[in-house]
Amino acid sequence: MPEGDSPTVARRRVRLALREAREKADLTQAQVAEEMEWSLSKVIRIENGDVSISPNDLRPLLAYLGIRDRTTVGAMVADARIARTRQRQAWFQTPDFRENLTEATRKLVEYEHEAARIRSYSVYYVPGPLQTPDYAKALMTRFEDELSADQIGRRIDARQLRRESLLSRAGSGQVRILVMLDESVLRRTIGGAAVFAVQLRELRRMIDDGLITMRMVPFSLDAPVTNNASFDLLSLGEGEVLYRETGLGDEMIEDRDTTAKHGARYDKVWEEVADEATTLAFIDRQIRSLEDPSS
Repeated sequence: MPEGDSPTVARRRVRLALREAREKADLTQAQVAEEMEWSLSKVIRIENGDVSISPNDLRPLLAYLGIRDRTTVGAMVADARIARTRQRQAWFQTPDFRENLTEATRKLVEYEHEAARIRSYSVYYVPGPLQTPDYAKALMTRFEDELSADQIGRRIDARQLRRESLLSRAGSGQVRILVMLDESVLRRTIGGAAVFAVQLRELRRMIDDGLITMRMVPFSLDAPVTNNASFDLLSLGEGEVLYRETGLGDEMIEDRDTTAKHGARYDKVWEEVADEATTLAFIDRQIRSLEDPSS
């Protein structure tokens, strides 16, 4: 494993290499499971990154897939060993969070720990790690018919843990965060005027402190990034991953063509939307109108 690589990046490299080798050998996941005497679900979970493969399982699998070069095998075994060490220690892998967060959200949190750059686009609300506790609580209560009180509580806790981790990394220069918000996000008073005003002031503080760079997609711009989905593009040591969310679900996508298309679209619209100064001026006007409606 190259020096400085993280366990997350190492695990991703192993599973992508395994999937590529399987497809190159024209084998199905079911055929691999039968040959290795594993369950099909185990193969699927390894390739999806839900679990790490042990070195003892990896060696015979590599032989079956035709990967026998000693240097390649040694590097992949080293990756697998280090990846398994970190996974057991992560807060989002503990039972309380595993049971109350979606699979895609857990992967998102894992990649946020390692990303060098995050390009975020939101069409509905302020992105999770940038939310204040009261804003997050007000937002989550909208899903009371779909989620239990425990699920809501855990998801709010997770957002605060993500926030602390991500902003700490941004403050130390480990990650650059670009945020593009639809104008509706900066108008939608989730939680009421007082809660939303505090949320906007917190966005202002993060911008002023250099933790995030933000631009607004105004209603006047007839060039939406996507029609109905918010997403995050995270740049890792092994390319990019895409987390996409709609009002009904979320998913993690690692297909290179899909991530490339989203990245190209994001960059194009980023250059067309309101710049940072215009966005800040809009936020300031919103804060004044919320705190002093008569102004």
